[in-house]
Amino acid sequence: MRKCFFILLLAVTACTARGGWTAWEQTVIERSDSVMYVAVMPADSAILRAPSQDLQEAELQSAELQTLLAKMYRTLTDPSQDGVGIAAPQVGINRRIVLVMRYDKADKPIEPYLNIHIDSLWGQKTPGPEGCLSVPPYRGVVQRYPNVQISYLRPDGTPVTEKVGGYSAIIFQHECDHLDGILYTDRADTVYVNEAWAAERESFTYTTPDWWK
Repeated sequence: MRKCFFILLLAVTACTARGGWTAWEQTVIERSDSVMYVAVMPADSAILRAPSQDLQEAELQSAELQTLLAKMYRTLTDPSQDGVGIAAPQVGINRRIVLVMRYDKADKPIEPYLNIHIDSLWGQKTPGPEGCLSVPPYRGVVQRYPNVQISYLRPDGTPVTEKVGGYSAIIFQHECDHLDGILYTDRADTVYVNEAWAAERESFTYTTPDWWK
């Protein structure tokens, strides 16, 4: 009896040490390749349309978070995707995590933002071209604000409130929409097939992993 209790205690401790990730989230983080499968419409609409939740302390302190951020970075920068931003729902995790290329900084770094929320938007909305890794091979024209104030946590847990302008502000709006289950096509004035992107995508092998289905 004591032996059974000890084994059960070890199992509970192991699960607790992994943080508060759901079984599905752990599967996505662990079983994904270094370049993750990116959810696409309409096949993965259940994930892409679901609202995302903040990370709690257990997840913020977990090794799984570091693995997820590293895999999201490699996915975003891989030639098969080659994007300027990515949100966690796009890789199957409905948490408020985005990676954004900061065009407003000298080296244009790609940075992670945890528990991100948009506090305010201002300025005259202007139309601009947009695409999305989850809506290939389309492009559209979307009206966005030129300025945004965001609140988020850095990976080390430091809370930050920041004002961002220009193209980076557009990317933040696009990625934060993903966290609320909104796609750029919902806001677009026009949507059209981008033939060059369609041809490029056909040159890559892109299939849904068996474990995802």
